[in-house]
Amino acid sequence: MNLTLGTLLPTNESPSLPAIQTATRQPVTLTVNGVKTELQLAPWTSLLDALREYMHLTGTKKGCDHGQCGACTVLVNNKRINACLTLAIMQEDTQITTIEGLSSLDQTSSSSKLHPLQRAFIDHDAFQCGYCTPGQICSAVGLLNEGHAKTADDVRELMSGNICRCGAYPGIVAAITSVMDSQPTTV
Repeated sequence: MNLTLGTLLPTNESPSLPAIQTATRQPVTLTVNGVKTELQLAPWTSLLDALREYMHLTGTKKGCDHGQCGACTVLVNNKRINACLTLAIMQEDTQITTIEGLSSLDQTSSSSKLHPLQRAFIDHDAFQCGYCTPGQICSAVGLLNEGHAKTADDVRELMSGNICRCGAYPGIVAAITSVMDSQPTTV
């Protein structure tokens, strides 16, 4: 049997990643945006990949995939986490909220009502390309739930784990402080 150095597979065989993943999948039940869903996942599947690839909730973005940019920030039990740094299987028995779950359905008109922070981001022009916006908003909700931010400087410091490559920081801080000043926010 000839082994190629780069693959450590016999040269006459091709890798079969789907077969490997299928053989090791196990049931994982996640409650996302109030909906309980059972998935068949490999144990090493990140929460980010479960949300995007298996549940098709693509609002949560994959930026660096190393926990450095904050684009994948979601809320787990109302606390902000980087979805790329946790395994989906570790989030069973938790309440996960993504950007898609922040708005609420108005039962009288069957339309969605934006979360106050979503509205504030629009009102304060707190985004340019919008790629980081879902993570920024989820992180901001978590920040306000934590109750540690009292000033704009606190907001800047506590949001420092969320990077905006477009530089929309003045609008982001203005949006968060406007909600912070008007009311306490919970999911």
